[in-house]
Amino acid sequence: MPIQPADVLYTAVATAENGRDGRVATDDGTLDVVVNPPKEMGGSGTGTNPEQLFAAGYSACFQGALAVVARREKADVTGSTVTAKVGIGKNDDGFGLIVEISANIPNVDGETARALLKKAHEVCLYSRATRGNITVTLV
Repeated sequence: MPIQPADVLYTAVATAENGRDGRVATDDGTLDVVVNPPKEMGGSGTGTNPEQLFAAGYSACFQGALAVVARREKADVTGSTVTAKVGIGKNDDGFGLIVEISANIPNVDGETARALLKKAHEVCLYSRATRGNITVTLV
């Protein structure tokens, strides 16, 4: 069920200038970056790009979800890392995204790690927001 405006605890605000070949900044100034298309897509690749920013946000959110799930399951995820690989490519509608999520969880066995990833994928806000819209693979 979607949240309502009265339920909002925080709102991030970012403004882009010149789309994929310009600048993106948050209203509080904590993020102010040049964005350029990657070389693979004909750009200069000198700045960051929306896919990298999405990967950064997704990996951070997923790491937080992993910690929530680990607390519930009494699993130790100390020292763990989560990596999000965000791919962009052409599809029938123009362009689409695909995501691969992997984690290094040194204090649990492989079976437990896979179970934690699946549960984190159910909890993560990015996973929930993109479910049914893009392919997300857990590795």
